[in-house]
Amino acid sequence: MADPAVSVTPYWELTFDADGDPDARRRDRLLDGVTRKGVRDLIVFAHGWNNDRSGATRLYDGFFAPIPRLVPTAKIGYVGVVWPSMRFSDEPIPDFPRALAAEMPRRPALDKDTRHALLETFPGRATVIDQIARMLDQQPREEAELEEFGRLVRMLVDVVPPGPQALFAADTLCEGVPQDSPDMLSGSVAAACKEFAQALTLLESPDGAPDGAASFSLPNPWEGAHELLRQATYYAMKRRAGTVGERGLGRVIGQLAAREPEVRVHLVGHSFGARLVSFALRGLPKGVRTVKSVTLLQGAFSHYAFASRLPHDARAGGVLEGQHKRIDGPLVCCYSRHDSALSTMYPLASRMAGDARGVAAQGIGRMLGDKWGALGHDGVQAVPGTKSLKLADALEGKLPTSGCVNIDAAAVVRRGGAPAGAHSDIVHRELAQVVLAAGRVK
Repeated sequence: MADPAVSVTPYWELTFDADGDPDARRRDRLLDGVTRKGVRDLIVFAHGWNNDRSGATRLYDGFFAPIPRLVPTAKIGYVGVVWPSMRFSDEPIPDFPRALAAEMPRRPALDKDTRHALLETFPGRATVIDQIARMLDQQPREEAELEEFGRLVRMLVDVVPPGPQALFAADTLCEGVPQDSPDMLSGSVAAACKEFAQALTLLESPDGAPDGAASFSLPNPWEGAHELLRQATYYAMKRRAGTVGERGLGRVIGQLAAREPEVRVHLVGHSFGARLVSFALRGLPKGVRTVKSVTLLQGAFSHYAFASRLPHDARAGGVLEGQHKRIDGPLVCCYSRHDSALSTMYPLASRMAGDARGVAAQGIGRMLGDKWGALGHDGVQAVPGTKSLKLADALEGKLPTSGCVNIDAAAVVRRGGAPAGAHSDIVHRELAQVVLAAGRVK
């Protein structure tokens, strides 16, 4: 029976905690239901920046809705992955009700919905969150206060060392050592806040550059402090997504393959959900070949994650090097230049200590090809044999059946306001068609 919030059927939810442990009842319901319903193709979608289950299921309902009409005779089952992530309430989301993307007071004040989301996402940190909210409200002028704010933010997103999440933050490895400490969490907080504030000013101006009097005024560093908090929590969600993917979803797919080896699995992920489904490949038991396609929608992790060598460092490679070969089909990466969350904020937030190039040094345009770039901005990089297509060509049947494939989806992924831009503009019939084409679902 379909979940009331999702119109397609059969539909199951698969729920994980922050360490990748599944809700056993929902997992068993899925494993039993796939057999009982005679499912041949199982589409598994992992959300990105959502605050709760309702936001995730709204996304799944919208994305899955056209699929039954596109392939009316296919025996498809649908899975919505629900994992503990969060979204700042001031981010507009195309096609979502205003209740989920309401107009919020201007930064840097921390609105009540975001504060509640922080409390839910980081349990046991209420005192730290209260202090962060107080500083954002008061905006003290001393630079030392910005450094104190940074200390509180680091305290908020830190994980307990014995837990598994600490192993899943890296995108790249240098001589086998994970590179996972971004400059924003270890360098000068005041400098990071000023850069984030400047980037916000550029993104929020109509033509992408300050004009008039704005170009002669210094941005409020507390605007940048609010963005530092946002990006630090995203860093924590990025780490969590890798954990849930490898330790959670990958294992469940292995269990499904052991019971129903003929079922064809198609993984779909948005934002950090793209990271989650990619790390699920690392968690597959040896020899499992049931994953027939992976489609990444505005993936919020390094465009070098699948590379064996990085162009700027021959000693380093991607943390998912070679994992695309575990797919019995293609790894499809949809990207858009209209995604300002990934084209601008992601490189700033991901830059490692020692790399001094920022907004002032490079400008927004020059940051687009930065070595800290994201998959959702320009696709898979430094993987030999990767194909590149426009969305229209992919929909005309020119999609390869194996290897890495980049699809420029800017023709449809184009709506959204600052600071995220079109990052969440993914509910489109054309992208559902890409998932079906990648998986050769008929």
